[in-house]
Amino acid sequence: MSGDATAPVSRRAFWTGAISIGLVNIPVRLAVLVKEHTIPFRLLHKKDGQPVRYDRVCTKDNEVVPWAEIARGFEVGEGEYIVIEKEEIDAIRPESDRRIRIDRFIHVLSVDPVYFDKTYLLLPDGPADAYALLRDTFRGMGRAGIGRITLRTKESPVLVREYNDALIATTLHYPDEVTDPGRVAELSALPVPGKKELALAEKIVTDLSGEFDITEYRDTYRERIEALITSKLSGATFHVEKPKVAEVRDLMAALEETLARMKAERASVKESE
Repeated sequence: MSGDATAPVSRRAFWTGAISIGLVNIPVRLAVLVKEHTIPFRLLHKKDGQPVRYDRVCTKDNEVVPWAEIARGFEVGEGEYIVIEKEEIDAIRPESDRRIRIDRFIHVLSVDPVYFDKTYLLLPDGPADAYALLRDTFRGMGRAGIGRITLRTKESPVLVREYNDALIATTLHYPDEVTDPGRVAELSALPVPGKKELALAEKIVTDLSGEFDITEYRDTYRERIEALITSKLSGATFHVEKPKVAEVRDLMAALEETLARMKAERASVKESE
């Protein structure tokens, strides 16, 4: 069910504008970079197996409202709204609606990933010399650009950087959108780990340390769903194995047993080599 990950792909742009650095303008188009592989379930009526449709029903007269009569509204009180016209929104759109003005250059790793929202692919929209120059400058210096971008109805900080011979743009959350763990009650009085437990934990981390390779991971849940669908299509019976419930154990004993199992696994690998 999954496509060929190595085949060339074409990306349709959904935003057109420019990266602006002083007097330099780099025309770009924004396209989707990350495409999640999910199973597209539909809600069905159990009685006849037909899809359930969702309509835009007015809560006052219980009638379906056509798109031509739909407007945006903001609730100002219980059941009270003010209508915001599309023309009014368009009139106050900021410059970042069509331009990413770079405010400053920063080290590419200086933004904590917790602020990352969504990442998009930037494509050259016209002559690509300025695009290639910015890409190679970022790559050679390990730098990225910070600016602003407006997508749909939200203006966000945006990080522009080099990735795999391309420029990409990552929208960022604002500080007040990210919860400060220091203000979470459940984290205010955590116990101090004992020296023995800490030593064992550090030993486990050291023994399991290595290089990160994203290709080692795959979506096993999606694979099981696909196997279930294939099984049902062929009329076969799909046997579901219930996951074992994790046993709650003494922390010290669990750490020691984990180290023992890791040691046994390493010994088994050596014997097989």
